[in-house]
Amino acid sequence: MYNDKVMKSALESMMFVWGEPLKVKDAAEVLDADKKEIKELLLSLQREYAMRGSGLRIREVDGAFQFVTHGENEIFIEKLCTPVKIRKLSQAALEVLAIIAYRQPVTKSEIDSIRGIKSERVIDGLMNKELVEVAGRSEGVGRPLLYRTTAEFLKKFGFTSINELPDITDFDELQDYDDEDGKAHEQLSINFEGDADSEDK
Repeated sequence: MYNDKVMKSALESMMFVWGEPLKVKDAAEVLDADKKEIKELLLSLQREYAMRGSGLRIREVDGAFQFVTHGENEIFIEKLCTPVKIRKLSQAALEVLAIIAYRQPVTKSEIDSIRGIKSERVIDGLMNKELVEVAGRSEGVGRPLLYRTTAEFLKKFGFTSINELPDITDFDELQDYDDEDGKAHEQLSINFEGDADSEDK
């Protein structure tokens, strides 16, 4: 027969590794102890964690016990578990991405012609972000590469298919994206006639 200190320690370990609520019956069998005694020890542990203001608490769930986090720490847990936002796309990158999305498959020269500026570095940056991919080669002179958007593009902007893209007249309603939940969030305007100061990737 184990003393209370040993059994409390064992109960803590079992709750930690078990994941699911630990049934009193199962704990009693492991410790070869009476179910009533085990429940009293678990309730005692529950009080101890609460009294010392621990970030972990013990919750009773339908005759079983499990570790949970202290409710007042929710704000800190959310910060820890929320992915850090990735750098937003530059104006140049958004221009190129929009052109590819609406004209795909499209060649670099076609993109350059629409923008009036070379787009190679921007395309490379979009490919590194897995928003754009090579879709084969054109049948035109020199058989240049064709570019199209990816499944990752759809995911980031909250679309299920290219058919859900806004009407071509609604470019001003296209939205920027971040990596927080894979959805478009902040409104921005895309001006295809504007000058790009830099070719950000």
